[in-house]
Amino acid sequence: MASSDSEGQVGEEFFTPGTASFTEFLAAHRPELLPTRRPFPDGVRAEPDRFPHGTTVLALAYRDGVMIAGDRRATMGNLIAQRDLEKVHPADDYTAVAFAGTVGLALDMVKLYQVELAHFEKIEGIPMTLRAKANRLAGMIRQNLGQAMQGLAVVPLLAGYDPAAEEGRRGRIFSFDVAGGLYEKSDFHADGSGSPYARGALKKLFHPGMDRREAALAALQALWDAADDDSATGGPDINRRIFPIVSVITEDGFERLPEAETEELSREMVEQRRSRPDGPGATP
Repeated sequence: MASSDSEGQVGEEFFTPGTASFTEFLAAHRPELLPTRRPFPDGVRAEPDRFPHGTTVLALAYRDGVMIAGDRRATMGNLIAQRDLEKVHPADDYTAVAFAGTVGLALDMVKLYQVELAHFEKIEGIPMTLRAKANRLAGMIRQNLGQAMQGLAVVPLLAGYDPAAEEGRRGRIFSFDVAGGLYEKSDFHADGSGSPYARGALKKLFHPGMDRREAALAALQALWDAADDDSATGGPDINRRIFPIVSVITEDGFERLPEAETEELSREMVEQRRSRPDGPGATP
């Protein structure tokens, strides 16, 4: 990546004391590698519908920690660009990030964020606090404001397990706006084009102390409602065996639910919808 004096030797910048932020290091020495670099001249906007966009992602707190999930569809205007996109990724052992927005840029930002957290821990010897992780991601989004104003926006959703929080509140959720505004959400949240419908579903289905199975079914029901009213959100594709990605973060760390488990729950939910198309009612 960096300059070298001869074959196999790294440049002096790697041996110069500096920041614990890999993003700042990259900005100082190889800014052209940052995903937040400006792709177009000033005054030029990305042509709508030319770049794949990811849609609905959500997170909800449950008894053992926090769950984060996303549908699999990416759209490009009125076309389905991809049916099996992965929008939920581990950021480190106790944090996960999901995204809606411009897919290529979002994937680069997720990779950079993963390196950012690992780099900080190696330099400082301790991991960031969960709040610091959220602030660092907010800063990266803020650096992307120029591209967002040009039509290439990324809206991530951050979820993590915080052992320093009080019992029962250790699963924490953070949302962001395109300018890097940071907002902590209680209980649940959803982002993306189908998020109003997903939040509506979670509002009636969420209750404190949900176990993993209850939380996963609530997440799948919310994504179904989003897909039912938002053409850019994809529901479970039984024929192709493409199902939403559901992951949890607990005191044991990040875990993506096995595909067999997600498929079983998705098929159960689809069967329930045959007799009740509008989904289950509010939890008493």
